[in-house]
Amino acid sequence: MRVMVIGDLHEPVTHPGYLAFCQDLRRKYKCDTVVFIGDVVDWHAISFHAKEPECPGAGDEYEQTREKIHLWHKAFPNAMVCIGNHDCRPQRLAKTVGIPERALLNYNTLWGYEKKDKSIKPLTWTWGFHFKFDNVYYCHGSKSGGIHPAWTKSGKMLKSVVMGHCHSRAGVKWRVNWDERVFAMDVGCGIDMDAFQFVYGREMDDKPILSAAVVLDGEPIHVMMPMGRGEPYHKSNFSSKKG
Repeated sequence: MRVMVIGDLHEPVTHPGYLAFCQDLRRKYKCDTVVFIGDVVDWHAISFHAKEPECPGAGDEYEQTREKIHLWHKAFPNAMVCIGNHDCRPQRLAKTVGIPERALLNYNTLWGYEKKDKSIKPLTWTWGFHFKFDNVYYCHGSKSGGIHPAWTKSGKMLKSVVMGHCHSRAGVKWRVNWDERVFAMDVGCGIDMDAFQFVYGREMDDKPILSAAVVLDGEPIHVMMPMGRGEPYHKSNFSSKKG
């Protein structure tokens, strides 16, 4: 399989050039499978942490996010999505007041887009907490951390792992024994670090790494997004697509 792996989006605050970068990467490597590694939405308004007063409320954030998700769904209609800790915030919050998960909308309906007759057309994505192709394990890594998060998980599982969640960690590490070789890859993310939702990280030394990855027949390739001034995915090249 030729798998395209898209980093954490945190819509509606993804870097404006990240969608084009991911589309170009899929074309370059002729990928036949697409995996979102999790946290496709941010849900800042229903965070368990302090909210930034400059950010939109829950209703506005939902509408903004749904518009952005529609663009990703149009580009990658048959993708698989690893459920991240931000994606399942409504379910987590519902539990605190005794609402069972079955009383909530499923992800495809929740983020489906509204038709002219006001009905909702659901997404066609496949959602799950993990997937496995060519003996490689894909997950968000919600409870992982440290300097090399995917490496740690790979060591526990004794399996090749592709993971998201930790925005400032990215790249590939290998381990080899007498019988096999396995890798651990942190994908990076696609967030707009200037957004108010990420103001908590502005004084951190480790900044988000904007990147994505492909796994070709079980072999990993990590790709940084050229987003500096004068590079193809700099914000200035996408100013008309903001908002």
